[in-house]
Amino acid sequence: MAKKTFKGRPLLSGNLKGKALASKQPLNTTGSYLENLFGGNSKTAPCTDPNNKGFYKKELGGAIICTTTTVGSSLGGAALMGVASLGLGPKALLFSEHVDSVSLAGVLMDDIWNGKRIITIDLLGDEFLDTVNTGDPIAIKEDGTVEVG
Repeated sequence: MAKKTFKGRPLLSGNLKGKALASKQPLNTTGSYLENLFGGNSKTAPCTDPNNKGFYKKELGGAIICTTTTVGSSLGGAALMGVASLGLGPKALLFSEHVDSVSLAGVLMDDIWNGKRIITIDLLGDEFLDTVNTGDPIAIKEDGTVEVG
């Protein structure tokens, strides 16, 4: 696969290289992390949302999550902040669309209060999700540039 570059809006910037975990369905933050937060498991964070075929049962802790946006209830931001506080948050959230404000609030609070940064970039575009697949190499740059391949 040839390398392809996308430019998004860096909300929490950083440099990172790793492998993509991709789904064309939105990440339901509450549904994906609820059992991890309240089920007593503090070593891994498998996705517990059976409605998201791309993420279900895959490890979200330490992942570079590539998706459309986040959905969920008003607990979405708290769920992201909670798993990050446990050391099980994703390394990065890469969105083709706008990030939802509730989830972004949790990511920002965790960065400010706990010093745990989840690199967050949105507005990467539909072509980004048409290009990236789970397991693809990803390189993220401070300016919101994301290289796939």
